[in-house]
Amino acid sequence: MKTINRVFVGVLGCLVMLPALAQRGGTGVPRVELPDDSFVVPTAETAPIRVNITKGLSLPWDMVFLPNGDLLVTERSNMQLRIVRDGVVLPEPVDATFEASAASAGGLMSVKIHPDFEQNRLVYVTYTKEAERGNRAVGMARGRLNGMRLDDIEEIFAIEEPGGGVAPGIPLVFAPDGYLYLGIGGANDEIAQRGDSYYGKVLRLNYDGSVPGDNPFAGQEGFHPELYSIGHRNMVGMTIHPETGEVWQNENGPLGGDEVNILKPGANYGWPLVTYGRDYSGAPVSDLRTMEGIEDPQLFWVPAIAISGMTFYTGDVFPEWQGNLFVGGMMFGRIAQTGQMQRVVFNDNGQEIRREALFIEQRQRIRDVEQGPDGLLYVLTDEQDGALLVLEPAD
Repeated sequence: MKTINRVFVGVLGCLVMLPALAQRGGTGVPRVELPDDSFVVPTAETAPIRVNITKGLSLPWDMVFLPNGDLLVTERSNMQLRIVRDGVVLPEPVDATFEASAASAGGLMSVKIHPDFEQNRLVYVTYTKEAERGNRAVGMARGRLNGMRLDDIEEIFAIEEPGGGVAPGIPLVFAPDGYLYLGIGGANDEIAQRGDSYYGKVLRLNYDGSVPGDNPFAGQEGFHPELYSIGHRNMVGMTIHPETGEVWQNENGPLGGDEVNILKPGANYGWPLVTYGRDYSGAPVSDLRTMEGIEDPQLFWVPAIAISGMTFYTGDVFPEWQGNLFVGGMMFGRIAQTGQMQRVVFNDNGQEIRREALFIEQRQRIRDVEQGPDGLLYVLTDEQDGALLVLEPAD
């Protein structure tokens, strides 16, 4: 077995420290401020797109559309739920309090609505929590949205475990199989391979947070019954493939090695035994790129783009983009202020054939991308003065 170098600093923490890193090492480029008005971006395979801008968000992390067309957005460090209505951020946040903590790059993260939201009004959120020294803790809660208030808030999943470093990514998605998939990233070293730890794992849960009896590790000694897959690093994005119904998940590598994976029950995705990435020092984490019994990534990035939220496009507004995967990125090649969004094109067999980088000139840290019910693309920038970008045809 090759020696595996210890990686103690997660991607999220390094992203938060980018300004300091830029000052010490000269690794940044000048910041670009978004204009107040819309701008036009040329693209491949379709006509130029117009980008409309809604400002007034602070470090937004995730978003979900409500049936009435409103957009529900989480602000990480403020730990607030905000509503964007008709292109305007409502001045007051949703009245909701969670047992969350914004320490160590944590806070309020993912937000999703129950598949039967129109009947039960349930909203789900994930967040980091206060923990004893040397531990980290995460939680997931749900509540009923009643106008500008979240009622009946209950925490339906929470853990606290030993582990240093910074806050993990905590993506979640409702899958067509009737279960809730929850990723817990922030895995350091071999903790991602240990069945007695939740870090570096994807969990499969019932909608109330309980454990399905047919989970792949249920009843297996040394493994938490919630686990669905292991060997992940720091997960940020999850989405559903529009044709297969499979859960696609992404995770940050260290210095390179960002991945997109297709989740399979009981599968091992390799971190840190195999990886295309290196430690932040430049030293290898592992000399292996593949191994028997390890699932290879569907996509990977070297250099890293600090991958974030992602979605498949299925709308009619941009017919040339149907079936393309859009992924956010917060920097390229470890250079601050080089965020972008990438579009990945697949052939009929689901194999990647090309990529396009968007928003290179704008240099925004792209945190999330979603398709709206109107067929447009909606993008969040992960900035203190964050914005919602809406992509539409320029004509």
